[in-house]
Amino acid sequence: MKRTIQTILCVIVGLMFINSGLNKIFNYLPIPSDLPEAVTRDNAAMAEIAWLLPLIAVAEILGGILLIVPKTRALGAVVLFPVMIGIILSHLTTMPETLALPAAFFAVILWVIYDNREKYMPMIR
Repeated sequence: MKRTIQTILCVIVGLMFINSGLNKIFNYLPIPSDLPEAVTRDNAAMAEIAWLLPLIAVAEILGGILLIVPKTRALGAVVLFPVMIGIILSHLTTMPETLALPAAFFAVILWVIYDNREKYMPMIR
């Protein structure tokens, strides 16, 4: 039962990251007009660095795909962990009231990392 719940949550989180990464490349989702000025300013600053958004997009797409496949789930969580840190910090500093969904995604990624901790031990030793 635990594995089934984790698989369902990983598929949801993985698909959301794949969608987010593809949107960074193809810009198919409309940008809300009521974004706070801090968010607009931060987005413009990230867009100034030409390689940053494509790098994040590739990490999100790759991490999302890896998170969906059970055999590569541990690697997908490691790939998405730094992206999630950036998302959490971004939400904390600009729009803390919207932190619920990123916090839930972060909890899923931390759960996957915790469940696969024995796979990471060779890197630590």
